[in-house]
Amino acid sequence: MKYSLQSLKSNAGARRRKLRKGRGIAAGQGASCGFGMRGQKSRSGRPTRPGFEGGQMPLYRRVPKLKHFTLVNPKEFTVVNVSALNDLKEGTKVNLDLLVKKGIVTSPKHPLKILGNGNIKVKLSVQAASFTASARTKIEGLGGTCEILD
Repeated sequence: MKYSLQSLKSNAGARRRKLRKGRGIAAGQGASCGFGMRGQKSRSGRPTRPGFEGGQMPLYRRVPKLKHFTLVNPKEFTVVNVSALNDLKEGTKVNLDLLVKKGIVTSPKHPLKILGNGNIKVKLSVQAASFTASARTKIEGLGGTCEILD
């Protein structure tokens, strides 16, 4: 049999008639249209918004307060401790590019953050995206400077 656009038909039973709700007992979904007798879910319009739990704190608001839920967009840094900066010369202007050249940082994917672990013995001018409070006090305690980059 040769098919053409004019002769195409749906398979038998593939297309069913639309259910005519509220058209009497014989229509199959008369009167209450399958919504039951009374109550919030039988009223016209959307009864409640999706996720509504009758006033109880809904799941989508409860879950992030529980443990082990990580941040969606965490800030990531390339971290360096102040003890790693002791090998540099006095008065050096320290930034991410210099640390990569010196081999202190191997993968500079993210902005630089200076952590305060260890001691520093050299006066430096450090440029980084962020400093911990202890790192800032150790660098500035020796007369160095801490400059925050955007």
